[in-house]
Amino acid sequence: MPRIAGVDLPANKRVEIALTYIYGIGRSTAKKIREQAQIDPLTKMRDLTEDEAARVREIIDRDYTIEGDKRREVASNIQRLIEIGTYRGMRHRRGLPVRGQRTRTNARTRKGKRKTVAGKKRATAKK
Repeated sequence: MPRIAGVDLPANKRVEIALTYIYGIGRSTAKKIREQAQIDPLTKMRDLTEDEAARVREIIDRDYTIEGDKRREVASNIQRLIEIGTYRGMRHRRGLPVRGQRTRTNARTRKGKRKTVAGKKRATAKK
């Protein structure tokens, strides 16, 4: 298993796919890195030479924010939104969906397990 940026990358996957295991690198970024390092698109991680791996490491270190630094950056951006009191910051603080999704139904991932409210069914039955 090759190790790049402190992450063990799967040896049996293509370079482009394996690089996405690093936090902060998605498919398009991985493709750019592969092209800059001049690596064949079909090369698997286990077939990378030491020279190619070094080129990939150097490109990532030089041009991209990844792993711990990226996580810190994202967390500080969210914290800033919360502190200045934006709508998005309030949604983060309350643990609700941030990007305009409905919450009357669904949104269980953000809201958590259902909390039953006592007397709710009887109130609707009286109408």
